[in-house]
Amino acid sequence: MKLTIERTALLHSLGHVQSVVERRNTIPILSNVLLEAKGDRLGLTATDMELAIVEQVAVDAGQAGAATVPAHTLYDIVRKLPDGAQVQLELSGDGQQTTIKAGRSRFQLATLPKEDFPATGSGDLPHQFPISATDLKGLIDRTKFAISTEETRYYLNGIYLHAFASGKQKALRAVATDGHRLARVEMPLPEGAENIPGVIIPRKAVNELRKLIEDTTGSVAVSLSDSRIRFAFDDVVLTSKLIDGSFPDYHRVIPTNNDKMLEVDRKTFRDAVDRVSTISSEKSRAVKLSLKSGLLTLSATSAEQGSATEELEVKYDGAAIDIGFNSRYLLDIADEIEGEGMQILLADSVAPTLMRDMADAQALYVLMPMRV
Repeated sequence: MKLTIERTALLHSLGHVQSVVERRNTIPILSNVLLEAKGDRLGLTATDMELAIVEQVAVDAGQAGAATVPAHTLYDIVRKLPDGAQVQLELSGDGQQTTIKAGRSRFQLATLPKEDFPATGSGDLPHQFPISATDLKGLIDRTKFAISTEETRYYLNGIYLHAFASGKQKALRAVATDGHRLARVEMPLPEGAENIPGVIIPRKAVNELRKLIEDTTGSVAVSLSDSRIRFAFDDVVLTSKLIDGSFPDYHRVIPTNNDKMLEVDRKTFRDAVDRVSTISSEKSRAVKLSLKSGLLTLSATSAEQGSATEELEVKYDGAAIDIGFNSRYLLDIADEIEGEGMQILLADSVAPTLMRDMADAQALYVLMPMRV
């Protein structure tokens, strides 16, 4: 293997694939990135056995071949090379070392046999459908904040993606919950997604996918089975195992009879919660909402810090109610609402509360109250 590639192009692709590689690995080959040169293309592959990213990048035609080198070390070397540098990669004749040259810089990295690198094929993925990168970003961005980090309830450690049909309504839904809050976002069902199984995409795969599609504007080809999912776009293919578990029946926690409706300007509400929560204790982060006709009073108290209150004029004509929430959760939801108006539907001080974007009926959020 011998090739030359412009430093920026190599750094861009390495930045994508090396983020999959764990810093500490008990299996040495998983610390490496597989480099495969063929014609004027270089393929870079990294995997942690659960998730794999393959990216193709153009190179100056060289000698075909393959090598595996330490992913983070190679990335750090290329990152520190000067802009515009031409980087030459060459595998030694005995396959023991890969030499990296750029200008007067020269590095030699130990390689491991490419035959030891795990196969990243995903097998048969019978369900296939396209989705625009913009829609996929929307599904991820408005749900991933609610993914649970509690490892004991592993089936909540991802986004539940499934097809939903009710009468004439057909939608592709993304749902995430950690037991305290729930986010549900939907979009019109893409052609080909009608019969997909409900799948749980792991948090790491969600985060890596979101970084990869940041600058993508075209279509993403999604393929999946009961156990794996693949996203292909531009010159990148991300494949991930799915979480083997049953996502809970989220419909049961979405309230349908909350009769007290509050409408408030999203930014005004968000900023007021942020200010008042400065006083709330670090542990509970509790903020109390006191509602009466036309007026919302936000308050927080702390034995160590003191107290804070702020009043907002709002659209509300229901019965007076006091309810408490974790301020961090309120801010997370407010940050995902894109319209100017925010609708909050309440039942009482202990029942789940429903929150909506008044400009977007496709997203809804559920938040459990807390005692204050």
